[in-house]
Amino acid sequence: MIESRKTSETDIKLDLNVRGTGNYRFDTEIPFFDHMLSHISKHGLIDMDLHLRGDIGIDCHHSVEDTAILMGQMIHKQLGDKKGIFRYGHFTIPMDEVLTTVAVDLGGRFFFKYTGPPIDGKFGIYDAELSLEFMQKLALNAKMNLHIVVHYGENRHHIHESIFKGLGKALRQAIAIDPGASGQIPSTKGMLE
Repeated sequence: MIESRKTSETDIKLDLNVRGTGNYRFDTEIPFFDHMLSHISKHGLIDMDLHLRGDIGIDCHHSVEDTAILMGQMIHKQLGDKKGIFRYGHFTIPMDEVLTTVAVDLGGRFFFKYTGPPIDGKFGIYDAELSLEFMQKLALNAKMNLHIVVHYGENRHHIHESIFKGLGKALRQAIAIDPGASGQIPSTKGMLE
């Protein structure tokens, strides 16, 4: 599925397949963002081909935020009525001295919570706090609960990697087809938004 988002601040074209094999190609002009997205793709088995141009002369905020908006909308659309999916996923990932847990619910309601050390500083042109902005906008537009807990850790790069890898693993579990569900909607309500 290929979709675009074009504003006065960004021009994005994204080819996304939530039931892929973990192939990715990025052309964003934001190397650290490419690196983080590669973890979602590889560990989530989500194919991504992203072309992004934004007003990075100002900063990377609009580029990262708008990518999350588009990606979240596409995830929600591709899951359709969500028949047969596990719906929930969680993963605890060790990354050297860092331990992080990421949990998701694809039940159709938005909530985002981060608990852990402050996310600040820079990675090249990428402001570290943009990772939380990305996660929040992704969860909002995918209509999911997303909880991230960094239990402990010191290295800023490892903290970021553990969050994005954990998200990929948790999404992979939640999106997967439950062989015991026989195409059922995973809710006692009989529907998910």
